[in-house]
Amino acid sequence: MSNDMYIQWFPGHMTKTNRMIEKDIKLVDMVVEVTDARIPQASRNPQLKNIIGTKPKMLLMNKADNADEEITKKWLAYYKEKGIVAIPTDCKTGKGLKVFPQAVRETLAEKIKQWEKNNVSTTRPIRIMIVGIPNVGKSSLINRLAGGKRVKVEDRPGVTRGKQWVTLESGIELLDMPGVLWPKFENKRYAEHLAFTGAIKDDILDIEHLAVKLLELMQKIYPEKLVERYKVTEDDVANLDGYDLLEAIAKRRGMLMSGGHINTERCSIMLLDEFRSGKLGNLTLERPVEKVVVEEE
Repeated sequence: MSNDMYIQWFPGHMTKTNRMIEKDIKLVDMVVEVTDARIPQASRNPQLKNIIGTKPKMLLMNKADNADEEITKKWLAYYKEKGIVAIPTDCKTGKGLKVFPQAVRETLAEKIKQWEKNNVSTTRPIRIMIVGIPNVGKSSLINRLAGGKRVKVEDRPGVTRGKQWVTLESGIELLDMPGVLWPKFENKRYAEHLAFTGAIKDDILDIEHLAVKLLELMQKIYPEKLVERYKVTEDDVANLDGYDLLEAIAKRRGMLMSGGHINTERCSIMLLDEFRSGKLGNLTLERPVEKVVVEEE
């Protein structure tokens, strides 16, 4: 994985999305950031802090069913201590979504009281902007919240032409923004974690280098899962470097080319696919003792 990846990869449409977020933030009552529960640090966009400003906000830690439940509990305790409302969710099972409307109302309790005082609460929906990086399951989460039915609210003042709002039965309207990253990753480790989950497209990456980095991390925090899934020995996991371990896994899976050469590229693709699909088990790559990407006020 070349250093250029961290600087020159940024697609132009993401600049457009950032501008849309800045423009439309005034239309909503709060912002909900969808993150990946497996990488709670790396999946938070540091640019959002300045854009959101003092707007009320909430975190949905999505893909929680693929994350390490005990580590997720530690993250929730960490966020609670910081005064951050966070809910573990999963768009496939619906985990956490039943409590979402009530959590929104609790977060906006003071604003809702003001609406009631002004006699507007019975007609005015709660408007929420949903933001998040690519590949955190944001759209699937919204569809699940909406029961699979996206309803377009016509002629919304100030909204970019063609943009959809999604109306929930709970009196909440969601403004779904496209997934967006940020132009330059100052932290190489966060960039790797984003790449592990597929938030950065594979076609700009060195897949074998990425697979080796994932294996090296797994050797430190989940060695037993490598032994269980790939039938390598505990000694292999403890003593081999990342590339040699990749070769050992490829041999176990019979990934050989003509002449007996090991197909490490094929093995790398398999390894990343199995991590992303949850076949390696429930994993969380980051711990709350580390500094978070976005410092809260």
